Amino acid sequence: MSSEQLNNPLHGITLAKVVARLVEHYGWDEMAQRVDINCFKSDPSVKSSLKFLRKTPWARDKVEDLYISTFVKQSPWGNAK
Repeated sequence: MSSEQLNNPLHGITLAKVVARLVEHYGWDEMAQRVDINCFKSDPSVKSSLKFLRKTPWARDKVEDLYISTFVKQSPWGNAK
């Protein structure tokens, strides 16, 4: 495994899985409030959201940040072993 992936909490998780898990956890309405993008507000679907997020880096970053803050547990001591 490369050193740049060691601390990447999204390594091995597809964007489709990220969106699906967030929708399952929050629902479309809550996601639209947390990440203010139209693909979550107007007739939302996983397919249309993925298409938009793959073309729009800033929106993808916001969705990935929401996933990390929701599901990735951070150690209070950082990465100390």
